[in-house]
Amino acid sequence: MFINENEISQTLTRNQAPDGRRIDEILAHARDMKGIGADEVAALCTLSDPEQMAALFETARTIKDEIYGRRLVIFAPLYVSNLCGNECLYCAFRARNTEIRRRALTPAEIAEETRILIDQGHKRVLLVAGESYPKQGFKYILDAIDTVYSVKHNNGEIRRVNVNVAPLNVEEFRQLKAAKIGTYQIFQETYHHETYANVHLGGKKQDYDWRITAIDRAMEAGIDDVGIGVLFGLADWRFELQALMQHIAHLEQKFGVGPHTVSVPRLEPATGADLASHPPKPVSDIDFRKIVAILRLAVPYTGIIMSTRETPHMRRETFALGVSQISAGSRTNPGGYAEDEQMDASQFSLGDHRSLDEVIRSIAELGYIPSFCTGCYRLGRTGADFMDIAKPGEIKRHCAPNAISTFEEYLMDYASPETRAIGDALIARAISEMPPDIARRSQTLLDQVKAGKHDVYC
Repeated sequence: MFINENEISQTLTRNQAPDGRRIDEILAHARDMKGIGADEVAALCTLSDPEQMAALFETARTIKDEIYGRRLVIFAPLYVSNLCGNECLYCAFRARNTEIRRRALTPAEIAEETRILIDQGHKRVLLVAGESYPKQGFKYILDAIDTVYSVKHNNGEIRRVNVNVAPLNVEEFRQLKAAKIGTYQIFQETYHHETYANVHLGGKKQDYDWRITAIDRAMEAGIDDVGIGVLFGLADWRFELQALMQHIAHLEQKFGVGPHTVSVPRLEPATGADLASHPPKPVSDIDFRKIVAILRLAVPYTGIIMSTRETPHMRRETFALGVSQISAGSRTNPGGYAEDEQMDASQFSLGDHRSLDEVIRSIAELGYIPSFCTGCYRLGRTGADFMDIAKPGEIKRHCAPNAISTFEEYLMDYASPETRAIGDALIARAISEMPPDIARRSQTLLDQVKAGKHDVYC
């Protein structure tokens, strides 16, 4: 298997005490925006000096701004089922947990959840299900995706469905691709073999190898937009970063492209899951910021996703350090949007309980452009094709105008008056600061939206 724990141990050991010159060299290398290697990642993990930390954070901020500009992609999770056959000690959905109410949404209920998200202003969702299905089996997920895409309400619809479900075989992944998903996302949770065995005590998820090779099977089936992640707090975060690098290197070597996104959730309390309230290897707030910043240096063109597990304060701080996608207005239980978050069926506790409008207003006040864009996925700019235009910086010519047009759609159709005023001022300022060619493209799309046209992108 491609996770080599001995190699990780040796890498961490030989980089325990880097001097200031070595750190300066690593940060200078990172500014080339071609990524940094395992030894460099390990060295940065040791930082504690305030000046060096500030230099790390400033480098991450520079790279984030250069590649992504001031845009933040917005999405919401859509939980359709909390049925599960696994026994994961950190998760409320674990099979033997009797403290939550089990539920798999009907097609009508999925449609209602989707309508509510549309009426909030969402354009992309992450469809999530526990790792067991009703009697339809995997077809339940395919039908759920079809239902989400079928819902149209007023001016809105969901334009992209990403999916986080149990590992599948290649044929099932082909069916998932045929359902026109965006990204297939799955987390190893922890790459540390012993820890993995200790926290997964039942169900198919006990099989470390079956889970870690799920991304391989997805890509073999033609899904080239994939997301991976770690549930930080289960094992040493320094080890997990090294393992993530090994996983990414494996995908790049085998398929020519790594993951489109990396997620960085931390363990949060969950009903009936005592381990979640007492993480074996807790990650401090300062180390969490380091994780985000180091990842931005290590994989500069890979999206970093921050969920509503974190508080508004932590989310704001990590925007500048590398986070490029965030969930907003989230519910983590089936039917949670219609029922306004019935926690007796939720997967974990939320740190950010704000509505989408409140999150959008806060983002705009910080000078970030909320983006609901789904253009790349519908134009085939995924996988290696996306990286081919992202790395030379060409992707900015598309992402910046598309962020503006989708933000304007939100402001016109869904925003509160206060958010609308802040957003309009931000769009005007953003266009004025763009290079002339991108500004012209952005203004063209903006004018089309203001004239009543929806879903315009380039």
